[in-house]
Amino acid sequence: MLNAEIIAIGSEMLTPFRVDTNSLWLTERLNSLGIDVKLKTVVGDDESRLEEAIRDALRRSEIIISTGGLGPTEDDITRKIFARVLKRHLVLNDEILERLRTRFARRNMPMPEINSRQALVMEGAEILANRNGTAPGMMIQEGKCTVVMLPGPPREMRPMFDEAIAPVLKQRVGDLVILRRKFSIFGLTESRTDELAAPVYLKFKNPVTTILFKDGQIELHLTAQARKSADAEKLLDELGGQLDEVLGEYIFSRRDETLEEVVGDLLRARGYTISTAESCTGGLVAGKITEVSGSSDYFLEGVVSYSNESKIRILGVPEAMIIEHGAVSEPVAKAMAEGVRKLANSTYGIGITGIAGPGGGTEEKPVGLVYIALADDTQTTVRKLIFPGDRQFIRTLAVNSALDLVRRRIS
Repeated sequence: MLNAEIIAIGSEMLTPFRVDTNSLWLTERLNSLGIDVKLKTVVGDDESRLEEAIRDALRRSEIIISTGGLGPTEDDITRKIFARVLKRHLVLNDEILERLRTRFARRNMPMPEINSRQALVMEGAEILANRNGTAPGMMIQEGKCTVVMLPGPPREMRPMFDEAIAPVLKQRVGDLVILRRKFSIFGLTESRTDELAAPVYLKFKNPVTTILFKDGQIELHLTAQARKSADAEKLLDELGGQLDEVLGEYIFSRRDETLEEVVGDLLRARGYTISTAESCTGGLVAGKITEVSGSSDYFLEGVVSYSNESKIRILGVPEAMIIEHGAVSEPVAKAMAEGVRKLANSTYGIGITGIAGPGGGTEEKPVGLVYIALADDTQTTVRKLIFPGDRQFIRTLAVNSALDLVRRRIS
C-alpha cells in the first residue's frame, strides 16, 4: 500500500479559532483509493519550519499533499519553499496571469499587483486549474515521490483533488479494493475492549484494526484490501465473526449506525413506542431519539422534570418518596419511568435522575451518580451508575446508557 503524508500550511490553524478540516477530508479520500496516510503536520507561515517539514516528508513518503499558502500575500510561502527544497525555479505563467486579470475584470475590479504572484509556477510542474478561486494548484514528481500543492479553501481544494489528483493516484495504486467495516460498542471501557479484541485482531495483518474512543462509545474500524471486493469482504467476515464471539452483546452496530438509530429501528420493527422523563440529562435523551428521521413513528412524549415539584405534579412521583429517599434515588427514577409511560400511554418509559455536577455531590451521593429506569407493562428495571468526568461527559454517558438499556430490553 502506498503511503502519504499531509502538510497543512497556515498560522491560523495553530490558533484556537481554526480547525484543519482539509486533512480529515483528504485522509478519507486517500484511504478510499488504497493509500495509507502515515502523518499529518500543521505548519505555520514560517519559512524554516516549512522547509524542514518538506525535507522530512520527501525522505519518508511516497506522496506529499500540502494545503494552503498559495494566496497572493506575503505570508503565502508554499510555492516559494517547495521550489527552494526541490531546487526548481518559479516562472511567471502568462496564461494564468491573464486568467487572473480577466477574473478581476468580470467583477469590475482592478487586479492588485500582488495577485500576480499566483501566476508563479515551478518549472516542470503540472498546473492544476482552480475553477473556484484564483490560486492554481501544482503537481510534480520528485524521484519516487508525488508532490501535490493544493489551495486551502475547501471549496477550491476538494474539486481540484477529485478532478485532477484522484485519477492520477488511482492509476498509481492500480487494481486495489479497500473495504471497511465499523463495529460500534457500548458498555465496555476502551482498555477492556482492547483486552478482549486484541488477541483476535492481532492475528490478522489484513484486515487492519483501529480502536477509537468517542462520546463514551468504542469503535473498532476494520480495513481490508484485496484485488476483488469479494475477497475483501471475506477477510472482513472472518475477522468480524471472531470479534463477534468475544464482544457479543456489547456490539450495538456493525453497519455504522448510531445507538439512537439502532434503538429506533428496533422500536419501529416491533411496533413499540417510547417516552422519556429526564432530570439531570435535561431532555438530551429525547433530543437524541428525535435526531433520527422518522422518530415520530415511535417517540410519543418527553418530560424534563428538573424540579421536585415537576416530578410530583407531572409524573405523579409521591412527595413522601422524594422526602424519604431524595430526588436522586432508585425509587424516584422508577416512579419517573412509570409515570411518563402512563402519561404518554407508551410501550416503554425512561426515567433518569442524577447528579451531573460539578456541584451538588455528597459522600453518600457523589457527582456522577445516575439512576436510569426503564418501565414497560410488566417490569421496571433500574440501574445505578457512577460516571467519571465533567458535567458534559456524565450527561453523555447517561444518555448512551439509557438508550443501551432500551436496546438490550428489546433485542
